[in-house]
Amino acid sequence: MKVLSVIPPMTQLNTPYPSTAYLTGFLRSRGVDAVQEDLALKLILELFTPEGLTKIRSQISKRTHFTENFERYRETIAPVIAFLQGRDATLSHRICTRTFLPEGPRFQSLEVYVDDSGGDPMAWAFGALGTSDRARHLATLYLNDLADVLRESVDPRFEFVRYAESLASSQPTFEPLAEALSAAPNLVDRTLSALTIAAVKRHAPKVVLLSVPFPGSVYAAFRIAQAIKAHEPGIVTVLGGGYVNTELRELAEPRVFEFFDYVTLDAGERPLLALLEHLAGKRPASKLVRTYALPRPAKRGEGRGEGQITYFDFAEPDIPFTEVGTPTWDGLPLDRYLSLLDLLNPMHRLWSDGRWNKLTVAQGCYWKKCSFCDVTLDYIGRYEAANASLLVDRIETIVKETGQTGFHFVDEAAPPKSLKTLAAELQKRKTAISWWGNIRFEKSYTPELCQQLADSGCIAISGGLEVASDRLLTLMNKGVSVDQVARVTRAFTDAGILVHAYLMFGFPTQTVQDTVDALEFVRQLFAAGCIQSGFFHRFTCTVHSPVGKHPEAFGVTLAPLPKVTFAKNDISFLDPTGVDHDVLGVALKKAIYNYMHGIGLEEDVRTWFSSKVPKTTVHKHRIERALAQ
Repeated sequence: MKVLSVIPPMTQLNTPYPSTAYLTGFLRSRGVDAVQEDLALKLILELFTPEGLTKIRSQISKRTHFTENFERYRETIAPVIAFLQGRDATLSHRICTRTFLPEGPRFQSLEVYVDDSGGDPMAWAFGALGTSDRARHLATLYLNDLADVLRESVDPRFEFVRYAESLASSQPTFEPLAEALSAAPNLVDRTLSALTIAAVKRHAPKVVLLSVPFPGSVYAAFRIAQAIKAHEPGIVTVLGGGYVNTELRELAEPRVFEFFDYVTLDAGERPLLALLEHLAGKRPASKLVRTYALPRPAKRGEGRGEGQITYFDFAEPDIPFTEVGTPTWDGLPLDRYLSLLDLLNPMHRLWSDGRWNKLTVAQGCYWKKCSFCDVTLDYIGRYEAANASLLVDRIETIVKETGQTGFHFVDEAAPPKSLKTLAAELQKRKTAISWWGNIRFEKSYTPELCQQLADSGCIAISGGLEVASDRLLTLMNKGVSVDQVARVTRAFTDAGILVHAYLMFGFPTQTVQDTVDALEFVRQLFAAGCIQSGFFHRFTCTVHSPVGKHPEAFGVTLAPLPKVTFAKNDISFLDPTGVDHDVLGVALKKAIYNYMHGIGLEEDVRTWFSSKVPKTTVHKHRIERALAQ
């Protein structure tokens, strides 16, 4: 029984999303004929060609920058794609002349970098940037211009990452998605359908797995399933992945089963084995594991998308993390991914630049106490670690297969003990890799351990400073203090490792004073060289987090939810402080953007806010004193 795992649009363009690599590696380890396709990448490579641009041009009736410069776009698109794929490096010199590419509205962002001396327009943002990086940034702006054209003329939902996200993210009903799927297909839809049918004909699978990690992948996944059901109705389609695990845990919408035969939750290995045994006639439906289905035959008069959904959850243990096999990228076009240089945040650049082998050090989170996190869900709450020898075996197998030594460890928070033994094993075997990942800023990361991690190939780490306030860190049950974060991040920096801080605003009971003080802490951390990168995001309460489960413990009241038959995740809450966090967030993001470029580090933090805010209560040498302890 051949199984095809598919990455639907849109995830990443620089590297494959790892879900299909994990599923394919696991299924092959169990003797299943398993293959994989990245339709997200294939869709982009089909649309952004001379022929694809011609089709886009045919749908535009008015004069635009794109139509006026169409021949230049048509002539340059193939060379630019080849350059971003690393197949034509010397083109960088011509791109950097700023005369080769047609420059649309996105290039206007470069004007903000021009200083009074009339110098290099990108020097302020990048410093002494090499020719290749300059060219990739310019080529990325060029692609973004074309994405804007596609969005304005063909598909208003189109994005490189968050494609049609609003149709699926915390949508209580299926109606918005159903309406979009019933509409006449546009150029993007037709292209995706053609790619889907070609993949199905090429592999001839009996089962197709659609792994959906984000809301921005949902619409395209349903379009793919729709095409399969229209052209190859005998193929079994299965929906799973991070979005499903988070948002569809209370699924009660039978119309989903017009597109998918089964929907599986949580770690995919055990549910998939049970499902494949069921499809082979070796297991009754009653013994499916964490799987939604719409039993057939339906009652008289009922068709697909009608009837009562059944949730099957036969009590059977998950496959141990040590037995899930090694991910494989076999079948994915590793030489065709696009290395983009879009964001000016150095950690975010790692996300979009270069092809990284994604691997997990441990299943779940070893801490699993943070009150803002979905700790009640399986992918976080069930913690299992593998020994260092097995991890390095997997690393070496992947390097041999892909020929690439860059690894992104995608753990919620990699355990320090596991990273220590992993580093020792890498050094023992003299296995040379470059790696980065997410951690907690806990005291286990001594200067000695940080240096050992650097020596093993660690180039960057990210961790949650969240709201930089000891009161709120305690309320979050984060298990760290600001002073501790300062010492740990400085230890990483001293070891030559880039440090990125995840930052949060709008947490329950956070006051304006808390926000001002948090920004002062962040300013001091940048000034002291503890962190080099950061990003503020607005706190979102989810139904699976401790805040969502016990709002009274955090001083807030949850807003009532409508009747949910489809997606359920984000939930609004009423905070008695009444602070307008959105207004404050503008100042926070502006400040950190400048701090990352060394600007404004000596200024009073109040200067970033558009309205009057209180003076910080944080001592101006607080971080300096913490580092001296």
